[in-house]
Amino acid sequence: MDFTFSEEQRAAVEAARAVFSDVAPDRAPSPALTPGAVAEDIDRQLWNELARTDLLGLTLSPDHGGAGLDPIALCLVLRESAKVLARVPLLESCAVAMAVQRYGGSALAAELLPRAGRGELILTVGANGRSGHDPAELAVAARPHGESGEIGASAERSGWVLDGVQSAVPWAQAADWIAVPAHTAEDRPVLALVPRTRDGVTLADQVSTSGERLAEVRLDGVRVTAHELIDAPGCWEWLRSLLTTGTCALALGLGERVLAMTAEYTGKREQFGFPVATFQAVAVQAADRYIDLRAMEATLWQAAWRISSDAGGPLPTAGDIAVAKIWASDGVRRVVQTAQHLHGGFGADTDYPLHRFHAWAKQIELSLGPAAAHEEALGDLLAAHPLG
Repeated sequence: MDFTFSEEQRAAVEAARAVFSDVAPDRAPSPALTPGAVAEDIDRQLWNELARTDLLGLTLSPDHGGAGLDPIALCLVLRESAKVLARVPLLESCAVAMAVQRYGGSALAAELLPRAGRGELILTVGANGRSGHDPAELAVAARPHGESGEIGASAERSGWVLDGVQSAVPWAQAADWIAVPAHTAEDRPVLALVPRTRDGVTLADQVSTSGERLAEVRLDGVRVTAHELIDAPGCWEWLRSLLTTGTCALALGLGERVLAMTAEYTGKREQFGFPVATFQAVAVQAADRYIDLRAMEATLWQAAWRISSDAGGPLPTAGDIAVAKIWASDGVRRVVQTAQHLHGGFGADTDYPLHRFHAWAKQIELSLGPAAAHEEALGDLLAAHPLG
């Protein structure tokens, strides 16, 4: 495989590293010591810096003030953000913007995308449904406004009404618009873009494993106009695929930082007059985790390339995404567990940042489905598309 990145993609990485170089993982209180959420808001200083350096518009077309790069570039930046536990909705906001750009109408794109690229609007998405186990689009019903219930011209004239619940919506309290997957009477998935302050939208606080604020978003008779609802075939599936792949990029960046922390610590910590890194048992465990990271990297770029290029393959793109998420979920868990083990008691010290990475890793591992869920999905794909 050729993992050579383009000049523009490499430039995006350099810009991201410059921005994140000033971010400390312990800028917010520790989730281990904080009842409830660690902070009421996102890291606004970092968000403004990302906007200033044009990283929020990285994947938007030049027509909307962006750089016109692909999902691979977004994953490269996400990888860097995870190394410092960046408390910003970079994945959610950029992924929703890309979905609007790809599938939405011109009016919606003109309303949202330029401002999102400048950081003036924050976008997020409800991808977990009511429980996190069932398809997210089934948690919200979309019906045409009016008594007739007819779909088509009625909806085009009068808009839609949304009813349902999306749980564990990231950064919802800070977002200006929330992308809500829903289903029509024909069980057709659609994606509605809903302002957070729209009548009928209520938020109840939830807290993630990493200590960040989530929200249960309840929609009770929420009206959306026709242009705020995207019913193009494949829109929600594509957005969920991008979110899942972006989560794999976060897992990779976090895992790489944790392994580097472990190498630094074991290289300095001595027992019997020798650095513990020179002991065979320690070296073998670290080597196993390095292999995990390389597998996570290879499967991530395969999935990101399939999304970016729409290239065909022996399996649908969903197969490569499932493989990437299996490796990301299992791999990041093994990396942080080994790191805790090799750090000994020092790894549990709340003045040292390793416990923060452990909490974030657990959140990433389970986000958009654990490894077992994607193994089941991959099995279904293999049954439907036999290889050889």
